[in-house]
Amino acid sequence: MNLILLDPSEVDGHHARITDARRLTHLHEVHRANEGDRLTVGIQGGAMGKATLTELNKTQALFALEDINEPPPPALPVHLVLALPRPRMLARTLEHVTALGVKEITLLHTKRVEKSYWQSPELRPEKIHQHLILGLEQARDTQLPNVTLCKGFRPFMEEQLPALLTERRGLVAHPGMENACPRGIDEPTLLLVGPEGGFIPWEVEQLLAAGCEGMHLGPRILRVETAVTALLSRLF
Repeated sequence: MNLILLDPSEVDGHHARITDARRLTHLHEVHRANEGDRLTVGIQGGAMGKATLTELNKTQALFALEDINEPPPPALPVHLVLALPRPRMLARTLEHVTALGVKEITLLHTKRVEKSYWQSPELRPEKIHQHLILGLEQARDTQLPNVTLCKGFRPFMEEQLPALLTERRGLVAHPGMENACPRGIDEPTLLLVGPEGGFIPWEVEQLLAAGCEGMHLGPRILRVETAVTALLSRLF
């Protein structure tokens, strides 16, 4: 936890109070914090800065906030459309892409996505929120990503994709595409990543026909969480 991320409800003027076990345990066992320590804090949706720990015990931590005026790091100019991965991989992927600065995420159903994945507890709003928070704490960021669930490929193609491509460059990551993944771009981008096993040929054809560009990361077949991290790092 490189940032103590405060919910606005935990802040009262120039003071803050946290009571949840996870952050208290981290302060005790990882930070080994003591009263009087100055720590980096941030307010969800707001700025970051320093705070002095004024009280720490088993039930609460109290902070005196100082100059909370440092902006969070800039977001990546990307909307990530990710075929819903298996639950354990989804949790790690959400944390990774949040730490990298992705602010718009669509989880999409495709042919090779197991329907049972949509019943996973990992898709509960509180679980998604938890993974996003962990990513923000890791990267010292305060701006929560927006996560949208889309359980149908055809509705996505017909109702969402045209608008998403209006002001973005669409890139489909898929093995066997002719062109390699571009490097160091800075334009608004829609990045589409398939499930384990990739998009089926018909899905690729539909995405290309809609105006997306196909690309690949080389001959190696990577796990989704590895591929997404590599793509974002190479693209931006």
